[in-house]
Amino acid sequence: MATESKVPEAGKRAPAFNLPAYPEGKVRLSQFKGEKNVLLYFYPKDNTPGCTTESCDFRDRVAKFKRNDTVILGISPDSVTSHEKFATKFELPFTLLSDENHEIAEKYGVWVEKMNYGKKYMGIQRSTFLIDKDGKIAAAWPKVKVDGHAEEVTAALKELK
Repeated sequence: MATESKVPEAGKRAPAFNLPAYPEGKVRLSQFKGEKNVLLYFYPKDNTPGCTTESCDFRDRVAKFKRNDTVILGISPDSVTSHEKFATKFELPFTLLSDENHEIAEKYGVWVEKMNYGKKYMGIQRSTFLIDKDGKIAAAWPKVKVDGHAEEVTAALKELK
């Protein structure tokens, strides 16, 4: 259940993925290599307050990411159908990936034991990774607090070449 994996550090190769996605159908990390930087953000659940705020904050800055050759990919354990409803409701102009078996979350070290009202369970630790065009982690934000996070990530874009 719990994994010993840890969050990949800046400078390390980003773990590969090939996942079902809305609206593309399937998305692989390797399809962006040499072409685009990738902002990969892990969030716990569609249509919850923090996840909605975070996704809308990235939505509101999508033009800045595009100007910096960066695509935004959100990833959660929700289904593609759930992602479609979420993206449509909040007009999210980027791709949402479905990691229903949390295999990719485990590779990134963000599938962790959590506690809510004294009950332990496994879930996504809100985290963000900026991956450069070479497929390496340029920056990582484990244990993200939603307020101010999108501004922090946007500022980090300036460091990418």
